[in-house]
Amino acid sequence: MRARMALNLKSVDYEYVEEDLRNKGELLLTSNPVYKMVPVLIHDDKSICESMIIVSYIDEVWTDGPSLLPSDPHERATARFWAHYVDDKWLPALIEMAKSQTDETKAEATEKVLEGLQLFEETFEKCSKRKPFFNGENIGYLDVAIGSYLVSIKVVELMMGGFKLLDDDKTPLLAAWAERFCASEAVKGVMPETERLLEFVKERFAPQAAQ
Repeated sequence: MRARMALNLKSVDYEYVEEDLRNKGELLLTSNPVYKMVPVLIHDDKSICESMIIVSYIDEVWTDGPSLLPSDPHERATARFWAHYVDDKWLPALIEMAKSQTDETKAEATEKVLEGLQLFEETFEKCSKRKPFFNGENIGYLDVAIGSYLVSIKVVELMMGGFKLLDDDKTPLLAAWAERFCASEAVKGVMPETERLLEFVKERFAPQAAQ
């Protein structure tokens, strides 16, 4: 999703090839021989791997249109710091919420997810400078990093019986940002349907639940 969002934001035409990760094709295996995972961007017969590296690459190559990363070096470093936090710390906790089989581990994971969302709320207030997105007037690097998991948040909320993670009272800035982000034309056609992702998550974690 991140790579496609970035391409859409830059108005770049591209061919999207969906991969069956249970039966990986030759193109994926040769394009990303180290991790053998999606996404992979192939540009000028060269492959670029890892989602946020691809987003940075797109921003550097296609300079027309709004920049995805801030021009200020400190603000750019801040965006990259929080994007790394999303994948390194916050996402594992969200996954743990989805697959936990005990109340204790689920409670611990939930606490970490909520702490992360509060940090995002505070970061949005600082980075946005009272503008619509983390990147200011336009969707940018950090918006894409966090926004790509908004449907995942909805899925986990459903799996938790309707428990709200994004709360209008506790994280009002983040909740309002999420609505704006999902309404963007660059994003709407990329986000998976909640029900489809819910089915995938249940199938993905079903074997663990049965063990």
